[in-house]
Amino acid sequence: MKHIFETTVRVRYAETDQLGVVYHSNFFIWFEVGRVELLRQAGFSYKEMEQKDDSHIVVAEARCTYKKPARYDDVLRIRTRVAGIRTRSIRFAYEVLNQESGNLLATARPCTSFATATAGPRRCRKNTGGHSRLAGRILLIRPIPATADPP
Repeated sequence: MKHIFETTVRVRYAETDQLGVVYHSNFFIWFEVGRVELLRQAGFSYKEMEQKDDSHIVVAEARCTYKKPARYDDVLRIRTRVAGIRTRSIRFAYEVLNQESGNLLATARPCTSFATATAGPRRCRKNTGGHSRLAGRILLIRPIPATADPP
């Protein structure tokens, strides 16, 4: 199974300041795009997981390292991989690159947790309900060690 998942976005004018530079918080939106696309490309519906299984992936910690600015109308490539998975959490790793130049613009490795909408933390188990479909597919992806090629 594929280990690094990619998708692209084009920087919209509304995502920039008056100088055409992307406002920093937009990178976190693009990380979410990468996470949802990873799940979709792995054959899993995040929307279905939330609606039918009351399973959610919530961000517990987020940090981003900015290397270079993104600018209005740039096409960005978001690379996402699973960096680690435990019974109650999953760590994704992201890179945002300028599609044209190949320059690395930002990296992040937020920690996310599995949770229900009302009861809080939830274990990610292979053999229980709909939530296990996500766990099974993510476990098939297999985490890539930090020493491997980025992200």
